Formats: sequence, structure tokens, C-alpha cells
Amino acid sequence: MSGSHQRNTRPMRESPRCGAKTRRGTPCQAPAVHGKTRCRMHGGARGSGAPRGNQNALKHGLYTAESKAFDAFVRDTLKRGKEALE
Repeated sequence: MSGSHQRNTRPMRESPRCGAKTRRGTPCQAPAVHGKTRCRMHGGARGSGAPRGNQNALKHGLYTAESKAFDAFVRDTLKRGKEALE
């Protein structure tokens, strides 16, 4: 019974595609959400993405210039201490 009518798939095939890249590096083949450039799985859905005022993106200080300078000072101090012991 399923082969008796013609399916209208043209709008689906001709709709713009998602602009995201997959893990393989190939473009996503899913259709983009109407009025967006991403599909529902890659951020086109309502409410997707990080909340406004997201605090998770703040710098934590591990790679700041001050932290790097302190790490270099500790390494240098340890190196001179080992040389003094020898």
C-alpha cells in the first residue's frame, strides 16, 4: 500500500542545509531551522545554546601572564636548589 501515492519531498530536499561541521569534518546534511543557519541538533532550536550571562566562559587564571611568571620562578628556584645540593 505504501507505493501508491507520490510523496512531496521537494521542499525538504531544496531547503538550506545546516552550516555546522560534523566530527568527521564534513558538513551536516540536516535541513536548517526556518530562519536560522543551523539544524535543530546544532543550535537552531529554541532555547539551545548557553544561557545569557554564562559564567562558565570566564578565564580561570591558569594561563595568565602572572601565573606563567610564578611557575617560571618556582622552576628556577627548584633548579637552583638542586644545583646547590649537588
